[in-house]
Amino acid sequence: MQLTAFQTVIMILAVAFGTMLTRFPPFLLFPEDKEPPVIVKYLGRVLPPAMMGLLVVYCFKSVSFITFPFGASELIGVAVIIMLHSWKRNVLLSIAGGTVVYMILVQMIFK
Repeated sequence: MQLTAFQTVIMILAVAFGTMLTRFPPFLLFPEDKEPPVIVKYLGRVLPPAMMGLLVVYCFKSVSFITFPFGASELIGVAVIIMLHSWKRNVLLSIAGGTVVYMILVQMIFK
C-alpha cells in the first residue's frame, strides 16, 4: 500500500505531535529556574541504574549457559562494556563498543 502525499503529511504531523506531547510537559512542569520536587530528583537518581539492571537481566534471560557457546558472546560483550565504561566513562562509547563486539562474536565467531 502506498500513501498519498496528504496521508504522508498527516502521518508526519501525528508523529511530531505525539513526540511533542511526551517531550514538552517536563519542561513546562519543571522550569529551569524552579527547584524540582524531591521525588523527581530521587527518581532521576535511581531510575537510570535500575533501567540498566533491567536491561542486563533482559539480555541474559534467554541465554543457555549449559549448551555451546555457553553465553560466551553475551558475557564477552558485557565485559567489554564494563571495561570501556571504567576506562572512558562514556555511556555511548561503552554501549556501542559492547554491541559491536557482541555482533562480531555472534555473526563471525560463534555461529
